[in-house]
Amino acid sequence: MDFEQRLQKAIHRGHRRGETAAREAEADALSEEELKRLHSQYRLELSEYIENCIRKLPSHFPGFRYETIYGERGWGAACKRDDVRVVARGIRDNVYTRIEMTIRPYSSMHIFELNAKGTIHNKEVFNRQHFERLADADPATFVELIDTWVLEFAELYAAKS
Repeated sequence: MDFEQRLQKAIHRGHRRGETAAREAEADALSEEELKRLHSQYRLELSEYIENCIRKLPSHFPGFRYETIYGERGWGAACKRDDVRVVARGIRDNVYTRIEMTIRPYSSMHIFELNAKGTIHNKEVFNRQHFERLADADPATFVELIDTWVLEFAELYAAKS
């Protein structure tokens, strides 16, 4: 066998190896439909968890109004209250308090994202985002963050009220 034949065989083996690797990578990668389904599953599970956590705030802090959030901004929940404070003789000040948590809608970036905003007496106390690649997302991590952020908001509000 001369060099030219051996070269042709080596090139052919290289092409087969490349095609095999490409097929394996394609099989490993989640399809767009699978990613959408996975996002939907996580979104339903975690938005319900958000609603359950935030829904408990009005029972501990009377005056808060619960609200479900869904649509372009995402899915989740919020609680808010408006108060009037007397600052000095006859001078009133309106104060606004709100916590909001949402799971962002599906995007072509294949990211699963949790957003949270907290405002107490007109001052933003936090504005956070946590995201993970959808294929690697761990719902337990998101549950821990939801718990932590709601508890932090409750503690901060209790300290200021």
